[in-house]
Amino acid sequence: MFQAAAKSVEQLFSAKFRWVLLKSLGLTIAVFTLLWLSIENVLSKFLTLPFPWMETMVAIMTGLGLIAGMVFFLLPITSLVATFFLDEIAETVEESHYPKDPKGRELPTLQGIIIAAKFTFSIIGVNILVLILALIPGLNLMVFYGGNGYLLGREYFELCGLRHLPHDEVIHLRRANRARVWTGGILIAFVATIPIINLFTPLFATAFMVHTFKAVHRGDHQLIPQKPV
Repeated sequence: MFQAAAKSVEQLFSAKFRWVLLKSLGLTIAVFTLLWLSIENVLSKFLTLPFPWMETMVAIMTGLGLIAGMVFFLLPITSLVATFFLDEIAETVEESHYPKDPKGRELPTLQGIIIAAKFTFSIIGVNILVLILALIPGLNLMVFYGGNGYLLGREYFELCGLRHLPHDEVIHLRRANRARVWTGGILIAFVATIPIINLFTPLFATAFMVHTFKAVHRGDHQLIPQKPV
């Protein structure tokens, strides 16, 4: 797992990755900016305060709140951003590290969006639960990393796997390696909690899960059924 993570981090700044890095980073920042401006606009329209200094304080607190909530917003945003660049990222990783392997097929856009949307709403639900449990130290962290780790690991593994295998086989392979996929998802969730670094989450997560999929697929061919189950 750590070897796959090291390869993923190393490739983030490679020449082949640079253009997709800039596009993914740009879209992530754009979504955050739009979210920020939308919240500020709503507050300015519906929150009227008697003194200008109060409005300034609210603006500052809103900004600090959004920065603090960046982790919670980033995870669902990551799921959506990854959909647009997953094939490009995965193809770059596969060409660099697995040039002799069969080339992956491009994931149908609609299928990718449906999968990402499903997990995005699930991730939002998990993080709402984390906020509810914010006053219970320990338990909130367990729910955050455990829940998000499971969802992120499952989403990225399936999206990367569907480039090479039918849906039923990808599901079977993931279930046969559920501990590894879940642990990988927890690592992705951890990366998403590191300020600034978390902006690179879509690229890191996709590259990391490409390596994870390749490792379990090569080592566990016998676990894949000949017919869908």
